[in-house]
Amino acid sequence: QVQVVESGGGLVQPGGSLRLSCAASGLIFKIYNMGWYRQAPGSQRDLVATISDGGRINYANSVKGRFTISRDYAKNTVDLQMNSLKPEDTAVYYCHAQSPPYDYWGQGTQVTVSS
Repeated sequence: QVQVVESGGGLVQPGGSLRLSCAASGLIFKIYNMGWYRQAPGSQRDLVATISDGGRINYANSVKGRFTISRDYAKNTVDLQMNSLKPEDTAVYYCHAQSPPYDYWGQGTQVTVSS
């Protein structure tokens, strides 16, 4: 059984910062990509940032320069530092871990950016 658990969401004012954390645990042979996706009400789930097992990082254009993804390969954790948050960053953020042929998702954590 594999578990992916996120933490760190909440309410923040525009321009503020939040840090999301995610830990994958259980019977995992090897995790290749880990990352974060988000889904706003009425929208599809979109990529925010991913990091491969080789350290290759990919960001959505909308978060480049504001968000930073990092990963601890030994602990199977991935963090997302979010700075200069905007109201349009409001969404449920999901952690994703890819261990082929399986994809694992967390339950999601709400991030709300509002004054």
